[in-house]
Amino acid sequence: MALRRIQKELTDLVNNPIPGVSAAPRTDDDLLQWRGSIAGPAGSPYEGGVFKFDIVFTIDYPFKPPTVKFSTKIYHPNIGDDGGICMGLLKSEAWKPSTKTVDILNTLVNLFSEPNPDDPLSTVIAEEYRSNRAEFNAKARQWVATYAKP
Repeated sequence: MALRRIQKELTDLVNNPIPGVSAAPRTDDDLLQWRGSIAGPAGSPYEGGVFKFDIVFTIDYPFKPPTVKFSTKIYHPNIGDDGGICMGLLKSEAWKPSTKTVDILNTLVNLFSEPNPDDPLSTVIAEEYRSNRAEFNAKARQWVATYAKP
């Protein structure tokens, strides 16, 4: 069931791509391991960067969420040093089998424009985001220039 569902979602993504986002299986013979990238949204401190990520589905998908991790370093309150993401949609207790890969990708894009400092992986970055947005934006832009250039 998982592979059939993932193939359908892949076909939907190919037919209806998300602007600035690419995601597909790493190889033709393994639908469970995906690689993708997101272009930093215009108007955000991440603009001009390209952020690579991996999605790993389990055979229990869609009943269990996939694991999503960035391989590009990002200065963000909801993304850890190891690339892990704190995003409500991916938490086991909030996951719904009706959630699709396109929903995950759209939520990731939104996270770049609207970080959630109330549910951070880095409390230090979240506090800076809340209290000194100019400094946060400057550091995020510097990390883009250092780690996320295409």
